[in-house]
Amino acid sequence: MSIRPEMAGRIVCFGEILLRLAAPPGRMLLQTPALDACTGGAEANVAVSLALLGHRTAMVSVLPDNSLGRAALDSLRAHGVDTSGIRLRPGRMGLYFITPGAVVRPSEIIYDRAGSAYALADPGLYDWPALLDGAGWLHVSGISPAVGDGPAQAVLAAMRGARAAGVRVAFDGTPATWEAARGQDGAPLLLEAMRMADVLFAGPRDIALVLDRPELADPAREQEAAEVAFAAFPHLELLAWTRRVQHSVDEHELSAILHTRSACVTGGSYRLSGIVDRIGTGDAFAAGVLHGLQTGMAPADVAGFALAAAAMKHAITGDFNLARADQIGAARAGAFDVRR
Repeated sequence: MSIRPEMAGRIVCFGEILLRLAAPPGRMLLQTPALDACTGGAEANVAVSLALLGHRTAMVSVLPDNSLGRAALDSLRAHGVDTSGIRLRPGRMGLYFITPGAVVRPSEIIYDRAGSAYALADPGLYDWPALLDGAGWLHVSGISPAVGDGPAQAVLAAMRGARAAGVRVAFDGTPATWEAARGQDGAPLLLEAMRMADVLFAGPRDIALVLDRPELADPAREQEAAEVAFAAFPHLELLAWTRRVQHSVDEHELSAILHTRSACVTGGSYRLSGIVDRIGTGDAFAAGVLHGLQTGMAPADVAGFALAAAAMKHAITGDFNLARADQIGAARAGAFDVRR
């Protein structure tokens, strides 16, 4: 893959911004009258992380024209994200509720996104030539299209607009929320989106689902899954995913793999104990990959930095990865002493 520095190009992220409501650690949802609130959402998480890593990032979305929507807007602005592409419209805020896991009890997430201002927005609302002007990248995911037909059309329109404008496309292809949200696996839309991606965050099981090749989900056939993906997706330059082994609710082992058309590299591995919050770790990984590409890192360094960013997010509460580049570098180097 030809990796070139493009720090000057904006990174535009498009998707739904959510309000997260979480039970305190060790408590079940509504066991106490207080819930911790913060802003989140897959694409917003990537935008914030990249802004804190020194990139010019912009978020495109629709938020409700009320105090919740404006608070979410302000939280992105506070971290340096350009919010001029976010529209305020009548409607409700998309929500999700989380009960943190503990000991042998896994975490639980409940989404409440149907009928949100984003879900009901007209796909024609977005002026993609203007929104992508001066951009180096567009980042979208397979999560937002699961909200409804309008967002699905808008995501595909954004990707087509990026391809027409020469803007590189990064796509997080996970189908995880489709079954719960729409009663389907989303494979046709995900396939169309993956065909437009330059960088794809998807594992062998995702590739197996989208291409209707169930045998590729076999862990022993990971290399074959990558080769099939490169053959199927003409623009694809880089394919990356993380591997997670769960020893307990709060002790995981995390590793990463990154494929180009000519090479395969890994980012090492981390044994993570006493996990604070695993939500947003995949978004931290995606942001780490884009940071590495924007700054001209070699593929092995891209994988190593992105994995360290994902590992660091496990120690930070909330959806956003608030770690700076020097902190991620220290984690990668194993510098765990008190920092002054």
